[in-house]
Amino acid sequence: MASSPLGWIAQVLLAVAIAGVAAGASPAPVNSGGPATEAVKGTITEVIRLLEDKTLRRPEMAEERRRLLERVLAERFSYAEMAKRSLGAHWGGLTDPEREAFGALFQRLLVKTYVHTIEGYAGEQVRYLGERVAEDFAEVRTRIVSAKVDIPVDYRLLRTSGDWRVYDVVVDGVSLVNNYRGQFARILRSSSYADLVEQLRKKVEEGSPRGLNAAREKTDA
Repeated sequence: MASSPLGWIAQVLLAVAIAGVAAGASPAPVNSGGPATEAVKGTITEVIRLLEDKTLRRPEMAEERRRLLERVLAERFSYAEMAKRSLGAHWGGLTDPEREAFGALFQRLLVKTYVHTIEGYAGEQVRYLGERVAEDFAEVRTRIVSAKVDIPVDYRLLRTSGDWRVYDVVVDGVSLVNNYRGQFARILRSSSYADLVEQLRKKVEEGSPRGLNAAREKTDA
């Protein structure tokens, strides 16, 4: 089996899609959008502000900047919903404490992956192409454009307590949630939930952006 695509998904999908408009970037002319689009744009604008802040760009402020980036993204992204959808049907068999623990661990995995790569992107533009809304669900369509890339990026959002929260990001037709769900399902079929949690915990500690079962996949190659 080929090695997992999670490295590409994690670094491009999250780092580029969420903050690919890093230092020096400016939004391209956009089509008008509704509240969901404005929510996504607002988060991206705040991320850019933090990345361009001269004080926060000082080496000794690196941890503080990462903390602020994590806070901004946590206000827009529903990590709990992402964890639930990524785990799929197995979520229903967990107790409330297990769900809370898994959600927290999943959030740490995502944060570990993208916050440390987010600062490496510059020059891309975000083009907002429009949004589709069906009751409490929305999809905001964008493109990330630079001299080297032209990638469609769609944000899927759920309206919760009047606010739009992202629960999935799709890059060039590839869903973050579906990728994790596939990896988690393979581990659960061949092993156990406890093993999945242990692999997640190890990846959080290592800070590795690669697939959870990359070593196993190499063996199967």
